[in-house]
Amino acid sequence: MQTAAGIVLAGGRSTRMGKPKAWLEWHGSTLLYRTAAVLARTVGGPVVVIAAPGQELPPLPSEVTVVEDPVEGLGPMQGLAVGLAAVADQAETAFVCSTDLPFLHPAFVRCALRGLSPGTDMVLPVARGFRQPLAAAYRTSLAGLITDLLAEGDLRPGMLVKHCQVAQLSEERLLADTALARHDPTLESVVNVNTPEEYAAAHDRLPPEIVVECFGALAKNGGHRPRSVQAATLGAAAAAAGLALDRHVVAALNGDQVTRDELLPLVAGDTVAFLSADAGG
Repeated sequence: MQTAAGIVLAGGRSTRMGKPKAWLEWHGSTLLYRTAAVLARTVGGPVVVIAAPGQELPPLPSEVTVVEDPVEGLGPMQGLAVGLAAVADQAETAFVCSTDLPFLHPAFVRCALRGLSPGTDMVLPVARGFRQPLAAAYRTSLAGLITDLLAEGDLRPGMLVKHCQVAQLSEERLLADTALARHDPTLESVVNVNTPEEYAAAHDRLPPEIVVECFGALAKNGGHRPRSVQAATLGAAAAAAGLALDRHVVAALNGDQVTRDELLPLVAGDTVAFLSADAGG
């Protein structure tokens, strides 16, 4: 799969939530941080957050860029156009999503992006009873078409399907992806939070089950043996292993990404290996 970009539409104030969804707390950070960081660990290309004019955003991962939408009040289609244009010179494809997807799994992102075969402009998942244009894959070259549609008054993301080549992924086709079926069998990647009750229910759920291992000087008393813990972030996984992510300890996520980012979101199926930095880990 070619390098893709990630685009998160930050949204604005939710009248039902009482505050912008981007600022809702999520396991030590925010919903926006979690969503942007999931894309950053998944797509391999640039990740941008599209902010409304003058919108204040919470802290974000260092590798994420903020792009301000210059136009107020045109909704997600305008943010989509701005986001695709912002990354078009760096990636041919992008996964685009809203802020409030607390259970978005990298396997879902990869599945959607793989659907962008030659001749396909957009991969539109149809999951949990709805089309999901804000958890979908797009050709970045669509930015101009979307801008034209906006000028004609088409403000709904769903209208785009009438003007380009779209591959719809049913639940059956999504779950034909073995990684997605294993780690997100009920497609909770597309579950969003629109009310305080939905947010509270999502927040109260148990963290995902991941595997931790310790190596080198950290592997004491059989600590090198893999074991399962429940942890939503790298910091929580370290605490479960009795460690602190200080200058003496680093972590390798799924055998490659080396980091000390305590807020790095973890998902079902992750393996975290903790190594002693003092020993060259």
